[in-house]
Amino acid sequence: MTATEPLPGAQGRTAAEEGKSLREIAESAGLKQVGGRPPLGAYLRDLWERRHFAVTLARSSAYSQNQGSYLGQLWNILNPLINAAVYLAIFGYVLKTDRGIENYIAFLVIGVFFFQFTTRSMTVGSKAITGNAGLVNSLQFPRALLPLSVVLTELIMMLPAVLVLLVLVPMTGEPFQWWWLMLPFVVLLQWVFATGMAFALARMVVEVRDIANLIPFVTRALMYFSGVFFSISSYAGSGILGSVLAYQPIALYIELARTCLMVESQPSLGLWLGGIGWAVGALVVGFLFFWRAEEKYGRG
Repeated sequence: MTATEPLPGAQGRTAAEEGKSLREIAESAGLKQVGGRPPLGAYLRDLWERRHFAVTLARSSAYSQNQGSYLGQLWNILNPLINAAVYLAIFGYVLKTDRGIENYIAFLVIGVFFFQFTTRSMTVGSKAITGNAGLVNSLQFPRALLPLSVVLTELIMMLPAVLVLLVLVPMTGEPFQWWWLMLPFVVLLQWVFATGMAFALARMVVEVRDIANLIPFVTRALMYFSGVFFSISSYAGSGILGSVLAYQPIALYIELARTCLMVESQPSLGLWLGGIGWAVGALVVGFLFFWRAEEKYGRG
């Protein structure tokens, strides 16, 4: 047989048939396509088995934040406090947006702390893949670990700020009430929602890099539509517009936190159901949206 003669049995086969045959042989030997998308069940199992990687990466990232500055990790607390002080001066004393709010300081501080967690999670989560190109291109692992780890980093950095919040709010005159015990569940729901958003945004930025440049403008706009420094019901009323603004997820989680810590903000079953719905919906839809493009990550 010469070098130019076809292999036995290969005569008459098309390139597609030949490729299919080779693929069947590879699959029967247990070989898998490099960078391919695994089945959802296998992907979830692999994700669970490697969960410690996401936790370790999140801890190291949280520790490395602000390490080069004199105050170090204190900036995780100082940043929202300084922002709250600036907003208090501008919106509380200059623009007088405290209409309909008895304890404006507590109202504003809670709004700033919880708003920053969600928006920072969305911003850093959107770059979870593109910002870790070296890791993505050199190692084989479920790419969903990266959005998970960056949002977990933000959660770790937020927890000290929440403890400070529990000290500040009583100083403004708010009494302790048993609803304070529900605050960890608000943080949990907000973290789940932020993780789902990070999944979706991470894939969108991989496919269209320009979206990363638009996200800061979107988050800035959300600040003015989420009741961070004003009461939505006092300015937008209780009609359709007021309901839409109050039940959009950013505003909803801020209000849930306020119902836990402030007497004037009454707990609502509708808010809790909305918070659970947004969290579960964002996580499921965001994760599936991210998983369906698994084979695209790391291709440049």
